[in-house]
Amino acid sequence: MSRTVYVNGEYLPEADAKISIFDRGFLMADGVYEVTSVLDGKLLDFAGHSKRLARSLGELDMALPIEMDDLLEVHRELVRLNDINEGMIYLQVTRGAPSDRDFAFPDPDETPSTIVLFTQNKPGLADTPVAKKGIKVISIEDIRWGRRDIKTIQLLYPSMGKMMAKKAGVDDAWMVEDGMVTEGTSNNAYIVKNGKIITRHLGTEILAGITRNAVLRFAEEAQMTVEERSFTIAEAQDADEAFVTSASTFVMPVVEIDGAQVGAGVPGPVAVRLREIYLEESRKAAI
Repeated sequence: MSRTVYVNGEYLPEADAKISIFDRGFLMADGVYEVTSVLDGKLLDFAGHSKRLARSLGELDMALPIEMDDLLEVHRELVRLNDINEGMIYLQVTRGAPSDRDFAFPDPDETPSTIVLFTQNKPGLADTPVAKKGIKVISIEDIRWGRRDIKTIQLLYPSMGKMMAKKAGVDDAWMVEDGMVTEGTSNNAYIVKNGKIITRHLGTEILAGITRNAVLRFAEEAQMTVEERSFTIAEAQDADEAFVTSASTFVMPVVEIDGAQVGAGVPGPVAVRLREIYLEESRKAAI
């Protein structure tokens, strides 16, 4: 069954969706994106994703070609049209398609932004068996550009990192810069030591994860101790637990780093409990 997608104001069969070859997202990776999860047919933390989208666009001096209230309705309509119970909605905004290729930004009054959305159906997203056994990661050098706080579509190196992990026979990679872990290829990274949750502080070096924000809030409400600071791979290997968070994996335990077992080598109690809390509270607040 063909998906219905959204392209510049129109709902279309995916086979009919087209973007200009001059679109700057295609030519320059000049765009931003968001991924919003769907559980029970409802959107998780849409407000957080829309706020971060607005920030990313503002940092790149790019316009959103739709009002936020209308964008919410587009999300809901795509969920309805594609009968999504568990899955994700991918949203991308680019600087549009000028009449030719040029490094200089086009005049926004003459070249409107491009906006596309599509759904991904993911049955079992919340109850994936992977969360019960945890994932294994390797470390790789972080050689991305300096503005990782902007959620751009420049995803080549994270994709390469995923492939490095696959080649190594593991699930993902954590990136390291100046001896310190920044984040995963598509997630924020955490360790737990003596009951304390440790994750890198926000800055231009990492993305301010929407799931990260929610999980840290839930952790503090549950009277867990949180420390936002950098940590090394050696410190992570010596931790009692490790985990990652993202919109598509929620809270995912990490049981091995660079071949070294983390803790008991199974999902730890802090990560397991945070996943339970996150799913429970996010479902309550979903719209």
